[in-house]
Amino acid sequence: MKNIGIIGSGEVGQSLARGFMLDNYDVMVGSRDGTRAAELDIVLEQDVAAGTFREVAAWGELIILAVKGSAAEGVAGELALELAGKTVIDVTNPISDEEPEDGVLKLFTAVNDSLGERVQAAAPDARVVKAWNTVGHRFMIDPDFPAVPTMPICGNSEDARTEVARLLVSFGWEVEDMGTIKAARAIEPMTVLWCIPGFLRGEWNHAFKLLKK
Repeated sequence: MKNIGIIGSGEVGQSLARGFMLDNYDVMVGSRDGTRAAELDIVLEQDVAAGTFREVAAWGELIILAVKGSAAEGVAGELALELAGKTVIDVTNPISDEEPEDGVLKLFTAVNDSLGERVQAAAPDARVVKAWNTVGHRFMIDPDFPAVPTMPICGNSEDARTEVARLLVSFGWEVEDMGTIKAARAIEPMTVLWCIPGFLRGEWNHAFKLLKK
């Protein structure tokens, strides 16, 4: 089992850290200044290894990028050396700081662009896989739904996609491999669709399912 380095200590990073630790992985959580260890211990109700983004990126064997979308490209670029050769699960979304309109979030990327592609370009030697970005953080690990939900993934490395798919399946997901990182152009806007019921009706307890015949 690989050491899991989580870059980002917000709700998403915390939920993933909790899930991995419950599954007996060694986990280290990174924040910009590396000072959140005591706070994370309280929130997660257990001792959590913590450090700076760079310390976590160097320590982890598999990395999860869970920072705010607007910071993701810059963080990936800063850590490009530490991320080289490693599988990096990019759970970020290009959500604008603008208020949603009629429940519809705005993205800061264009139709033929994606944050996943920008992250990969910023850390060209990393094996970036877009995943876990189309559901709320409370359902990322062991999602409890009447049917097994589907998580679409994409990335340029087939080996990395296979590695991430196996991990997702172990945490209760069905995986749909969408090919190269360009597919993030379609996957990332799914978070806009996922959020609409929440903004309109306060409904956040759902996930996507791809039906096949």
